Amino acid sequence: MPLELELCPGRWVGGAWPCFIIAEIGQNHQGDLGIAKQMIRMAKECGADCAKFQKSELEHKFNKKALERPYTSKHSWGKTYGEHKRHLEFSHDQYRELKKYAEEIGIFFTASGMDEMAVEFLHELDVPFFKVGSGDTNNFLYLEKTAKKGRPMVISSGMQSMKTMHQVYQTVKPINPNFCILQCTSAYPLQPEDVNLRVISEYQSAFPDIPIGYSGHETGIAISVAAVALGAKVLERHVTLDKTWKGSDHQASLEPSELAELVRAIRTVEKALGSPIKQLLPCEMACNEKLGKSVVAKVTIPEGTVLTLDMLTVKVGEPKGCPPEDIFDLVGKKVKVHIEEDETITEDAIENHVKKVKC
Repeated sequence: MPLELELCPGRWVGGAWPCFIIAEIGQNHQGDLGIAKQMIRMAKECGADCAKFQKSELEHKFNKKALERPYTSKHSWGKTYGEHKRHLEFSHDQYRELKKYAEEIGIFFTASGMDEMAVEFLHELDVPFFKVGSGDTNNFLYLEKTAKKGRPMVISSGMQSMKTMHQVYQTVKPINPNFCILQCTSAYPLQPEDVNLRVISEYQSAFPDIPIGYSGHETGIAISVAAVALGAKVLERHVTLDKTWKGSDHQASLEPSELAELVRAIRTVEKALGSPIKQLLPCEMACNEKLGKSVVAKVTIPEGTVLTLDMLTVKVGEPKGCPPEDIFDLVGKKVKVHIEEDETITEDAIENHVKKVKC
């Protein structure tokens, strides 16, 4: 199977395609539809490919006692956890409005379905792909039901073991081959020593027929750029309009200037990754003409002399002559002309010289 999939209509990921950048708005909109729209526009203006939210049907995600427990955190929007979550949860109609807005300004829109009923709604909403949050990655019943919807899937792997991720792959792959796995560590903010970017390479080896990506909760952009350099084909980062706002995710989120810089840095790195073929490039010709060295006569060499290594040295010469890598091949060859000491040894001065082709 190819290492590519069409994650959104007309937008492929994997292979040589550009990294797909997800701006995770999550619930950093503070429960305000106007702020949510500002954040969608911000994601678009900063160059992200997709604006993503988190959708829950609270009675299906939490049991009654979880919703009724007191919530006294400084980040709380209510006296109980249920009140807090209800403040942050948009209705179905509001989601339809947000998706329409995203379409109007030209950015893909999706959400993590935080429970099975949320996935049902997102399927009805016709999102281009499902995002599976780390909390549901080992929820195999959820994975099976989501995979059967037939939409592409992006699966985070925070809080999971490699054994579990093999089970995830084996569960989803036979049902729906169009998915990718993201390396993720579920801590907010994430410390560099807990990122473990090497897991990206481990996933690439273990699951060679799907794209691999990275979902980051660290501060700054350096680690995310490094993830792309290591081959991450999908990148997800939380975003905010203001890191000082109430909410536990804001501190580990990128403000607009940071998101814009991340996108620019990723696109620069993608250009810099370039080709695996090592060769003299057109952009190097000027430097090569100025500083490139040639084989030069260490002593006067009469016409007809058979060259020995002690007759030769290497210098920046004028005109250009045989390149330094040919010096051992010149030994044993006969010169057709008289060459003065310190003169460049050119290819046409050597009898039966065959010019090497650089690959």
